[in-house]
Amino acid sequence: MSTADSQPIRVLVVEDDPVAADAHVMYVGRVPGFTAVGKAHTGAEARRMLDRTPVDLLLLDLHLPDVHGLQLARSLRAAGHHTDVVAVTSARDLTVVREGVSLGVVQYVLKPFTFATLRDRLVRYAEFRNAAGEASGQDEVDRALATLRAPGPAALPKGLSGPTLERVTGALRGSDEGLTAAGVAETVGISRITARRYLEHLVDAGRAGRAPQYGQVGRPELVYRWVRESERGR
Repeated sequence: MSTADSQPIRVLVVEDDPVAADAHVMYVGRVPGFTAVGKAHTGAEARRMLDRTPVDLLLLDLHLPDVHGLQLARSLRAAGHHTDVVAVTSARDLTVVREGVSLGVVQYVLKPFTFATLRDRLVRYAEFRNAAGEASGQDEVDRALATLRAPGPAALPKGLSGPTLERVTGALRGSDEGLTAAGVAETVGISRITARRYLEHLVDAGRAGRAPQYGQVGRPELVYRWVRESERGR
């Protein structure tokens, strides 16, 4: 059975940032087989909605103004709610990841993320959820569990390295006005040509934008700007 042949998976978005909440609702609505049934900005609001609205999956920010997301998940389990959880967080504490496994957290999505990242997690969750029948053996059980795991990171283009990409990304994210390739080169300590290669890679991945900077004598320079999460997928 596929999500296309059954009722859509009902998702409640729990996110305190209104702009991010709207973006996440939009993202969910763009994935076939899923529907966003509402959004909540606090843990208390999420509990009230769950008491009156059937929900299959929480897209849950872990840092809410009134409760930590894992505490909310724990209280929901104690109250008899068995809704699965995709945790959304900027925290990278693996202790939190381990704790979440026992509370129904089936996926983690690190902020900032693109629509493509969330779509991949939701599709994998749907495949796992729709697995039915009796497994023929260990291999089939392993394959069912493997659907929840994201694929390994995509290989970088030849000549680019992960550590340098992280430094370029950090420089760009830290600049509200954007940076030229020369500005990134100076900040990171690489050549301008190398900086441009990394910046163009971020543009191709949808994580950065570029625009010409006018007002100077001579040929205008390209200014690169980090694309914030709320701007992606538009």
